[in-house]
Amino acid sequence: MNSAKKLSERLIKKYPNRRLYDTQTSSYITLTDVKQLVLNNEEFAVVDAKTEEDLTRSILLQIILEEESNGSPMFSSSALSQIIRYYGHAMQGMMGSYLEKNIQAFIDIQNKLTENSKGLYEGKPFSPEMWTQFMSVQGPMMQGMMSNYIEQSKSLFIQMQEQMQSQTKNMFGTFPFVPPTVDKSQK
Repeated sequence: MNSAKKLSERLIKKYPNRRLYDTQTSSYITLTDVKQLVLNNEEFAVVDAKTEEDLTRSILLQIILEEESNGSPMFSSSALSQIIRYYGHAMQGMMGSYLEKNIQAFIDIQNKLTENSKGLYEGKPFSPEMWTQFMSVQGPMMQGMMSNYIEQSKSLFIQMQEQMQSQTKNMFGTFPFVPPTVDKSQK
């Protein structure tokens, strides 16, 4: 992290008693307050008060856990299981990048819809209530559009995986690997 970004970033310290201290407001805050910082697009970092270890991701994951426990979850058990299976897998780094790019594409679509909607309501962006109303009418169309996008993304991911396998075969094809033999007496 560069020093200019570090200076503009809000610093939150986490103490051993699990309390969060906002150094900008000189007060203790809750996870709900941190969630509000995220919703307000404020840059912040959470660090351990004693070791100065960066705990930002850990705090964000706690917020996601709380959100998943309240109301309707965003992730199904199946989706979470699939994500867990990629930890330690050779494709782990690619999966993170893949998910990040897909989330960014979704945000870009939402921003474009918001921008296009400004003319509909006297130049004001959609409020959450307006989005709810809009999505109840446009939801099926949006789901279809996102399904198509996901299918295309899936195809690209599979294509990328096949290219990697092909490159690996080409790279290691010149080595005289002997396939393991199966002892027929053990069958």
